[in-house]
Amino acid sequence: MATATAAINTKQATALPGRRYDHYFFSGIAALMLGLVISGFGPSYYFAGTFRASLPSTIIHVHGAVFSCWMLLLIGQTSLASMGRTDIHKRLGMAGMVMAALMLVLGVWAATDSLARPPRVPGRDPLAFYSIPLVSVVGFAALMYFAFRERRNPQDHKRIILVANVSLMTAAIARLPFQFAHRKAPVDIVCGYAFLLLLIAYDLWSTRKCQRSTLGAAAFLITTQWIAILFSRTSVWHGFAGAVQTWAQAHLI
Repeated sequence: MATATAAINTKQATALPGRRYDHYFFSGIAALMLGLVISGFGPSYYFAGTFRASLPSTIIHVHGAVFSCWMLLLIGQTSLASMGRTDIHKRLGMAGMVMAALMLVLGVWAATDSLARPPRVPGRDPLAFYSIPLVSVVGFAALMYFAFRERRNPQDHKRIILVANVSLMTAAIARLPFQFAHRKAPVDIVCGYAFLLLLIAYDLWSTRKCQRSTLGAAAFLITTQWIAILFSRTSVWHGFAGAVQTWAQAHLI
């Protein structure tokens, strides 16, 4: 009886597409994210000469450079995994965690620097908007921490990494030349969920179920983003952001 059950389970596992397409999927998603970043930031940054681009401050240049390096590292890591070079992948992973922590610091700094300057989007409340870049980098850093904890579980690790990077796509989406989404933070956030839907669809196709890591990471991201949006409309948040703005105008510009 046990032999028959094992044979049935083996047959069912063989029938599933399984992990043999993981390298194609995760490498493809990383490439798609890189293409989105280049499309969004190309006119104002990459195609404008990168460090010669007309950006408001030095910290924005540094933030842009580190963010670009992160996207290249993401491509490199997925490529190394697909080639079976997990030894190099693991060594670079430690550097990636350091870079993720640096991105948290630079992201908060860059958001605060922008808050201190005149609004670039007419009619947008800069105090309320301040919550968007903050929740993006904080959500990214938190998910990267969870991914680091799951580094010995490749299936969960790479799914959490993917969701963490979804948090960074909002700014690129906001700069795409589409009127319905251009500089509209809630819409841009929802558009980023297309990556989550792709991951969920891949889970259902490849394993016939949605992985807990996918659901948990996606739920964490969506919950934190919408709590931040709702909280940004309160007087408490406006008081906090106003105090930060006053300090930043006195010390950063």
